[in-house]
Amino acid sequence: MMKKVSFELIIPGIIVACIGLLIAKLVSGIYFFYVCYAILQMIALAAAWNILGGYTGYVNFGIGGFFAAGAYTSIVLLKYYEVNFLVAILAAGTVSGILGLLIGYLSIRVRGIYFSISTIAVSTILQMVVLNTPFLGGAKGFKIIRPPAFPPFSNYIEFLFLLILLISFFAVAVSRLIEKSWIGRSFLAIKDSEQAAETSGVATLKLKILATVVSCALMGIAGAPYPYFITLLEPYSAMGLTLGTYAFAAVFVGGRGCWFGPIIGAVLLGGLQQSVTVMISSEWNILVVGLVIIAFVLLAPNGVVGLLKGRKKPVLLKKKDRV
Repeated sequence: MMKKVSFELIIPGIIVACIGLLIAKLVSGIYFFYVCYAILQMIALAAAWNILGGYTGYVNFGIGGFFAAGAYTSIVLLKYYEVNFLVAILAAGTVSGILGLLIGYLSIRVRGIYFSISTIAVSTILQMVVLNTPFLGGAKGFKIIRPPAFPPFSNYIEFLFLLILLISFFAVAVSRLIEKSWIGRSFLAIKDSEQAAETSGVATLKLKILATVVSCALMGIAGAPYPYFITLLEPYSAMGLTLGTYAFAAVFVGGRGCWFGPIIGAVLLGGLQQSVTVMISSEWNILVVGLVIIAFVLLAPNGVVGLLKGRKKPVLLKKKDRV
Protein backbone atom coordinates (compact mmCIF):
# COMPACT_ATOMS: atom_id res chain seq x y z
CA MET A 1 0.00 0.00 0.00
CA MET A 2 2.82 2.43 0.88
CA LYS A 3 4.50 1.70 -2.47
CA LYS A 4 1.26 2.46 -4.26
CA VAL A 5 0.82 5.76 -2.37
CA SER A 6 4.43 6.66 -3.16
CA PHE A 7 3.92 5.96 -6.85
CA GLU A 8 0.55 7.75 -7.02
CA LEU A 9 1.37 10.83 -4.89
CA ILE A 10 5.03 11.49 -4.10
CA ILE A 11 6.81 10.77 -7.38
CA PRO A 12 4.15 12.37 -9.66
CA GLY A 13 3.91 15.25 -7.17
CA ILE A 14 7.61 16.01 -7.59
CA ILE A 15 7.19 15.92 -11.38
CA VAL A 16 4.18 18.28 -11.19
CA ALA A 17 6.14 20.66 -8.93
CA CYS A 18 9.03 20.74 -11.42
CA ILE A 19 6.64 21.42 -14.30
CA GLY A 20 5.01 24.21 -12.30
CA LEU A 21 8.39 25.81 -11.55
CA LEU A 22 9.35 25.58 -15.22
CA ILE A 23 6.08 27.26 -16.29
CA ALA A 24 6.59 30.01 -13.69
CA LYS A 25 10.05 30.70 -15.10
CA LEU A 26 9.06 30.63 -18.79
CA VAL A 27 5.75 32.55 -18.68
CA SER A 28 5.84 36.26 -17.86
CA GLY A 29 2.16 37.30 -18.14
CA ILE A 30 0.53 37.64 -14.71
CA TYR A 31 -2.99 37.25 -16.15
CA PHE A 32 -2.02 33.74 -17.30
CA PHE A 33 -1.39 32.73 -13.68
CA TYR A 34 -4.70 34.26 -12.53
CA VAL A 35 -6.58 32.23 -15.14
CA CYS A 36 -4.66 29.05 -14.27
CA TYR A 37 -5.30 29.58 -10.56
CA ALA A 38 -9.07 29.87 -11.12
CA ILE A 39 -9.18 26.71 -13.26
CA LEU A 40 -6.94 24.69 -10.92
CA GLN A 41 -9.00 25.76 -7.90
CA MET A 42 -12.11 24.56 -9.73
CA ILE A 43 -10.40 21.22 -10.42
CA ALA A 44 -9.51 20.81 -6.74
CA LEU A 45 -13.05 21.64 -5.56
CA ALA A 46 -14.67 19.47 -8.25
CA ALA A 47 -12.43 16.50 -7.40
CA ALA A 48 -13.23 16.95 -3.70
CA TRP A 49 -16.98 17.19 -4.37
CA ASN A 50 -16.84 14.11 -6.61
CA ILE A 51 -15.62 11.92 -3.73
CA LEU A 52 -18.92 12.37 -1.91
CA GLY A 53 -21.35 13.41 -4.64
CA GLY A 54 -19.95 11.34 -7.51
CA TYR A 55 -18.97 8.12 -5.78
CA THR A 56 -21.60 7.80 -3.02
CA GLY A 57 -24.36 9.86 -4.63
CA TYR A 58 -24.80 12.24 -1.68
CA VAL A 59 -25.05 15.76 -3.12
CA ASN A 60 -23.32 18.47 -1.10
CA PHE A 61 -24.50 22.04 -1.75
CA GLY A 62 -22.45 23.48 1.13
CA ILE A 63 -19.16 23.61 -0.76
CA GLY A 64 -18.73 27.32 -0.03
CA GLY A 65 -18.93 26.73 3.71
CA PHE A 66 -16.18 24.10 3.87
CA PHE A 67 -14.06 26.06 1.39
CA ALA A 68 -14.43 29.24 3.45
CA ALA A 69 -13.67 27.37 6.68
CA GLY A 70 -10.29 26.49 5.21
CA ALA A 71 -9.74 30.04 3.92
CA TYR A 72 -10.56 31.66 7.27
CA THR A 73 -8.47 29.14 9.20
CA SER A 74 -5.41 29.84 7.08
CA ILE A 75 -5.70 33.64 7.13
CA VAL A 76 -6.28 33.72 10.91
CA LEU A 77 -3.17 31.60 11.50
CA LEU A 78 -1.08 33.56 8.99
CA LYS A 79 -2.26 37.02 10.06
CA TYR A 80 -2.43 36.66 13.84
CA TYR A 81 0.09 33.91 14.58
CA GLU A 82 2.44 34.12 11.55
CA VAL A 83 2.66 30.37 11.13
CA ASN A 84 4.28 28.62 8.20
CA PHE A 85 2.09 28.42 5.06
CA LEU A 86 2.28 24.61 5.05
CA VAL A 87 1.03 24.51 8.65
CA ALA A 88 -1.83 26.83 7.68
CA ILE A 89 -2.81 24.54 4.79
CA LEU A 90 -2.78 21.44 7.01
CA ALA A 91 -4.78 23.28 9.67
CA ALA A 92 -7.31 24.42 7.06
CA GLY A 93 -7.83 20.83 5.90
CA THR A 94 -8.11 19.62 9.50
CA VAL A 95 -10.73 22.22 10.48
CA SER A 96 -12.85 21.56 7.39
CA GLY A 97 -12.45 17.81 7.89
CA ILE A 98 -13.63 18.04 11.52
CA LEU A 99 -16.53 20.20 10.40
CA GLY A 100 -17.35 17.57 7.78
CA LEU A 101 -17.17 14.86 10.45
CA LEU A 102 -19.68 16.70 12.64
CA ILE A 103 -22.03 17.47 9.77
CA GLY A 104 -21.64 13.97 8.36
CA TYR A 105 -22.36 12.28 11.67
CA LEU A 106 -25.43 14.42 12.29
CA SER A 107 -26.97 14.44 8.82
CA ILE A 108 -25.55 11.52 6.81
CA ARG A 109 -28.40 9.28 7.98
CA VAL A 110 -30.70 11.62 6.06
CA ARG A 111 -30.92 10.67 2.41
CA GLY A 112 -31.71 12.36 -0.87
CA ILE A 113 -32.71 15.99 -1.06
CA TYR A 114 -32.91 16.27 2.73
CA PHE A 115 -29.16 15.69 3.06
CA SER A 116 -28.48 18.27 0.34
CA ILE A 117 -30.64 20.84 2.13
CA SER A 118 -28.82 20.20 5.40
CA THR A 119 -25.48 20.96 3.75
CA ILE A 120 -26.74 24.37 2.62
CA ALA A 121 -27.28 25.21 6.29
CA VAL A 122 -23.52 24.84 6.85
CA SER A 123 -22.70 27.89 4.72
CA THR A 124 -25.53 29.91 6.27
CA ILE A 125 -24.50 29.12 9.85
CA LEU A 126 -20.80 29.77 9.20
CA GLN A 127 -21.64 33.03 7.47
CA MET A 128 -23.62 34.22 10.51
CA VAL A 129 -20.78 33.19 12.83
CA VAL A 130 -18.20 35.14 10.82
CA LEU A 131 -20.45 38.19 10.48
CA ASN A 132 -20.82 38.40 14.26
CA THR A 133 -17.19 37.66 15.18
CA PRO A 134 -14.80 40.64 14.93
CA PHE A 135 -11.83 38.29 15.41
CA LEU A 136 -12.76 36.73 12.05
CA GLY A 137 -13.08 40.09 10.31
CA GLY A 138 -16.85 40.43 10.64
CA ALA A 139 -18.72 41.89 7.67
CA LYS A 140 -15.67 43.93 6.58
CA GLY A 141 -13.55 40.83 6.16
CA PHE A 142 -9.77 40.64 5.89
CA LYS A 143 -7.76 42.88 3.61
CA ILE A 144 -4.63 41.00 2.55
CA ILE A 145 -1.49 42.54 1.13
CA ARG A 146 0.58 40.10 -0.88
CA PRO A 147 4.34 40.13 -0.42
CA PRO A 148 6.01 41.83 -3.43
CA ALA A 149 8.13 38.77 -4.25
CA PHE A 150 8.65 35.24 -3.05
CA PRO A 151 12.04 33.81 -4.12
CA PRO A 152 12.62 32.00 -6.43
CA PHE A 153 9.45 33.51 -7.95
CA SER A 154 9.38 37.02 -9.39
CA ASN A 155 5.97 37.73 -7.82
CA TYR A 156 3.64 36.14 -5.29
CA ILE A 157 0.96 35.06 -7.77
CA GLU A 158 3.46 32.67 -9.36
CA PHE A 159 3.96 31.03 -5.97
CA LEU A 160 0.17 30.78 -5.52
CA PHE A 161 -0.07 29.18 -8.96
CA LEU A 162 2.42 26.48 -8.00
CA LEU A 163 0.65 25.97 -4.68
CA ILE A 164 -2.81 25.50 -6.18
CA LEU A 165 -1.27 23.27 -8.87
CA LEU A 166 0.03 20.92 -6.18
CA ILE A 167 -3.25 21.12 -4.23
CA SER A 168 -5.33 20.27 -7.30
CA PHE A 169 -2.96 17.42 -8.14
CA PHE A 170 -3.27 16.12 -4.57
CA ALA A 171 -7.09 16.28 -4.69
CA VAL A 172 -7.24 14.42 -8.01
CA ALA A 173 -4.65 11.85 -6.87
CA VAL A 174 -6.60 11.13 -3.67
CA SER A 175 -9.77 10.79 -5.73
CA ARG A 176 -8.05 8.34 -8.07
CA LEU A 177 -6.59 6.31 -5.21
CA ILE A 178 -10.04 6.01 -3.65
CA GLU A 179 -11.65 5.05 -6.95
CA LYS A 180 -9.14 2.26 -7.61
CA SER A 181 -9.36 0.82 -4.07
CA TRP A 182 -11.94 -1.28 -2.24
CA ILE A 183 -13.17 1.92 -0.60
CA GLY A 184 -14.12 3.33 -3.99
CA ARG A 185 -15.92 0.13 -4.93
CA SER A 186 -17.81 0.31 -1.63
CA PHE A 187 -18.73 3.94 -2.34
CA LEU A 188 -20.13 2.95 -5.74
CA ALA A 189 -22.08 0.09 -4.12
CA ILE A 190 -23.66 2.63 -1.75
CA LYS A 191 -24.54 4.83 -4.71
CA ASP A 192 -26.13 1.96 -6.66
CA SER A 193 -28.17 0.60 -3.75
CA GLU A 194 -27.45 1.42 -0.14
CA GLN A 195 -29.72 -1.32 1.19
CA ALA A 196 -28.09 -3.94 -1.03
CA ALA A 197 -24.65 -2.73 0.10
CA GLU A 198 -25.65 -3.07 3.76
CA THR A 199 -26.98 -6.56 3.11
CA SER A 200 -23.65 -7.47 1.51
CA GLY A 201 -21.77 -6.44 4.65
CA VAL A 202 -20.61 -2.95 3.61
CA ALA A 203 -20.26 -0.59 6.58
CA THR A 204 -22.30 2.10 4.86
CA LEU A 205 -22.49 4.61 7.72
CA LYS A 206 -18.74 4.61 8.42
CA LEU A 207 -17.89 4.84 4.72
CA LYS A 208 -20.32 7.71 4.12
CA ILE A 209 -18.79 9.62 7.02
CA LEU A 210 -15.31 8.86 5.65
CA ALA A 211 -16.34 10.20 2.23
CA THR A 212 -17.72 13.35 3.86
CA VAL A 213 -14.58 13.97 5.92
CA VAL A 214 -12.16 13.43 3.02
CA SER A 215 -14.27 15.54 0.65
CA CYS A 216 -14.63 18.43 3.11
CA ALA A 217 -10.96 18.33 4.14
CA LEU A 218 -9.87 18.67 0.52
CA MET A 219 -12.25 21.61 0.09
CA GLY A 220 -10.65 23.28 3.10
CA ILE A 221 -7.16 22.69 1.70
CA ALA A 222 -8.27 24.24 -1.61
CA GLY A 223 -9.49 27.28 0.31
CA ALA A 224 -6.25 27.84 2.27
CA PRO A 225 -4.40 29.99 -0.33
CA TYR A 226 -7.60 31.71 -1.52
CA PRO A 227 -7.27 34.84 0.71
CA TYR A 228 -3.94 35.73 -0.90
CA PHE A 229 -5.39 35.17 -4.35
CA ILE A 230 -8.51 37.30 -3.82
CA THR A 231 -6.79 39.80 -1.39
CA LEU A 232 -10.15 40.60 0.25
CA LEU A 233 -11.77 37.77 2.17
CA GLU A 234 -15.31 38.53 3.28
CA PRO A 235 -18.17 36.15 4.17
CA TYR A 236 -20.65 37.00 1.42
CA SER A 237 -18.43 36.05 -1.52
CA ALA A 238 -16.38 33.33 0.22
CA MET A 239 -19.47 31.42 1.38
CA GLY A 240 -21.74 32.19 -1.55
CA LEU A 241 -23.15 29.66 -3.97
CA THR A 242 -20.95 30.76 -6.90
CA LEU A 243 -17.89 28.65 -6.08
CA GLY A 244 -20.05 25.66 -5.25
CA THR A 245 -22.03 26.06 -8.46
CA TYR A 246 -18.87 26.02 -10.55
CA ALA A 247 -17.53 22.99 -8.67
CA PHE A 248 -20.45 20.62 -9.12
CA ALA A 249 -21.15 22.03 -12.58
CA ALA A 250 -17.62 20.94 -13.55
CA VAL A 251 -18.38 17.43 -12.25
CA PHE A 252 -21.67 17.24 -14.15
CA VAL A 253 -20.06 18.49 -17.37
CA GLY A 254 -17.00 16.24 -17.08
CA GLY A 255 -18.72 13.17 -15.64
CA ARG A 256 -19.56 11.97 -12.13
CA GLY A 257 -18.03 8.97 -10.43
CA CYS A 258 -14.81 9.15 -12.45
CA TRP A 259 -11.57 10.72 -11.22
CA PHE A 260 -10.74 12.51 -14.49
CA GLY A 261 -14.30 13.79 -15.07
CA PRO A 262 -13.78 16.86 -12.83
CA ILE A 263 -10.57 17.73 -14.70
CA ILE A 264 -12.33 17.73 -18.07
CA GLY A 265 -15.31 19.69 -16.75
CA ALA A 266 -13.21 22.27 -14.89
CA VAL A 267 -10.98 22.94 -17.91
CA LEU A 268 -13.98 23.32 -20.22
CA LEU A 269 -16.01 25.47 -17.82
CA GLY A 270 -13.01 27.45 -16.60
CA GLY A 271 -11.92 28.23 -20.13
CA LEU A 272 -15.47 29.20 -21.09
CA GLN A 273 -15.83 31.35 -17.98
CA GLN A 274 -12.62 33.28 -18.67
CA SER A 275 -13.56 33.72 -22.33
CA VAL A 276 -16.95 35.16 -21.37
CA THR A 277 -15.31 37.45 -18.81
CA VAL A 278 -12.83 38.84 -21.35
CA MET A 279 -15.11 39.08 -24.39
CA ILE A 280 -18.47 39.96 -22.76
CA SER A 281 -18.72 40.58 -19.01
CA SER A 282 -18.08 38.79 -15.71
CA GLU A 283 -21.79 39.16 -14.82
CA TRP A 284 -22.65 36.69 -17.61
CA ASN A 285 -20.63 33.86 -16.05
CA ILE A 286 -23.45 32.35 -13.99
CA LEU A 287 -25.89 32.56 -16.91
CA VAL A 288 -23.47 30.80 -19.24
CA VAL A 289 -22.70 28.09 -16.66
CA GLY A 290 -26.43 27.58 -16.08
CA LEU A 291 -27.09 27.17 -19.79
CA VAL A 292 -24.20 24.70 -20.10
CA ILE A 293 -25.57 22.63 -17.19
CA ILE A 294 -29.05 22.58 -18.74
CA ALA A 295 -27.59 21.52 -22.09
CA PHE A 296 -25.63 18.65 -20.53
CA VAL A 297 -28.57 17.52 -18.40
CA LEU A 298 -30.74 17.29 -21.52
CA LEU A 299 -28.21 16.06 -24.07
CA ALA A 300 -25.46 14.32 -22.08
CA PRO A 301 -26.56 13.55 -18.50
CA ASN A 302 -23.40 11.50 -17.89
CA GLY A 303 -21.09 14.32 -19.02
CA VAL A 304 -18.19 14.20 -21.43
CA VAL A 305 -16.96 10.91 -19.96
CA GLY A 306 -20.37 9.38 -20.64
CA LEU A 307 -20.25 10.58 -24.23
CA LEU A 308 -16.79 9.07 -24.70
CA LYS A 309 -17.86 5.76 -23.20
CA GLY A 310 -21.00 5.77 -25.32
CA ARG A 311 -18.84 5.81 -28.44
CA LYS A 312 -17.30 2.48 -27.46
CA LYS A 313 -20.38 0.40 -28.12
CA PRO A 314 -19.99 -3.34 -28.69
CA VAL A 315 -20.09 -4.47 -32.29
CA LEU A 316 -23.26 -6.49 -32.97
CA LEU A 317 -23.00 -9.42 -35.35
CA LYS A 318 -25.45 -9.75 -38.17
CA LYS A 319 -27.74 -12.80 -38.24
CA LYS A 320 -25.74 -14.59 -40.87
CA ASP A 321 -22.51 -14.08 -38.87
CA ARG A 322 -23.90 -15.42 -35.59
CA VAL A 323 -23.05 -18.95 -34.52
